[in-house]
This record gives sequence, structure tokens and C-alpha cells, in this order.
Amino acid sequence: MTKFAHPQTRIGHVHLRVANLDRAISFYSGVLGLSVTQRYGAGAAFLGAGGYHHHIGLNIWDSLGATPPPKGHTGLYHTAFLFPDHAALAQTIHRVLAAGITIDGAADHGVSEAVYLRDPDENGVELYVDRPETDWPRDPSGELTMYNSHFDVPALLARYPSQN
Repeated sequence: MTKFAHPQTRIGHVHLRVANLDRAISFYSGVLGLSVTQRYGAGAAFLGAGGYHHHIGLNIWDSLGATPPPKGHTGLYHTAFLFPDHAALAQTIHRVLAAGITIDGAADHGVSEAVYLRDPDENGVELYVDRPETDWPRDPSGELTMYNSHFDVPALLARYPSQN
């Protein structure tokens, strides 16, 4: 028996408890652009991209009207949304900014370029693009050497003006 996950294993979806379902749907659908694939009564919704049944689930079953967890406690750090290219990432960032959402930070990690923000329930959200694996930074022995450098978001947005 192998101790390692199959190489094609992926995270299929994330399911979040939210305080207000319609507000969360507005963010994940209206701002990030995911499609609502199913409403599960008044208590849950499932959203996806590209026809996938769902990349994210949202529910209020145990969290209607709740407050975010306090800082310094365990829990979800962020959910990361991988975009196919810089143009798609830029269009989403344009929608984020048009919605008045603050970007918490941005970073070039060598393997990817990412923007960080928070959803209406203060869950962390990463929006990113990967570099081709052949461009990933490696040391002489071939080990990854990711880093945390400046990612110039204004330059990205200037290169890909809003299509809205």
C-alpha cells in the first residue's frame, strides 16, 4: 500500500459556513464570477466554474447571523482560486475593486502570482495564476525555492484593462 496520494488527486471543493447566504452568493457569484449550480433550500448554495457541479459550497445551517472567528484562532486561512491566465485574473481583480473590496496583499511566489482579500464573512481568499512548472525556482538539487516578492497588481491591471 502506498503512503502517498495519487498524483491526480485534487481538492474538489471547499464548503464554508457563512452568516448571510445571499451576501455570500453575491460575492462568490457577482464578484468572483462563479455560477450558482444549485440552491439547497434557503440554507445552502453550490457554485462552480466551467460547468463543474461546485467548487465552493456555502451554508448557514449552523452560522446564520454569526460573527467571524476571532483572530489568533485555528480555522481556514484562505481558499485559493486558480485562474488559467493573467487576463482572467485581471478581470476578476477589476470586479473586486469595482465592488469596493480591499485587497489585503499581493505576492509573487516564484511558482505563482497571487492577490489576497477577504470575503464578506472575513474568510481569506487567494486569486492566483501559476507559472509553468518549467519556470519554477529550484535550487541546484532540484528542490523548490518558493519566495515572497512584490507582485505589481497595477501593472497587471494596466496590461489587461477592464472588459466590463
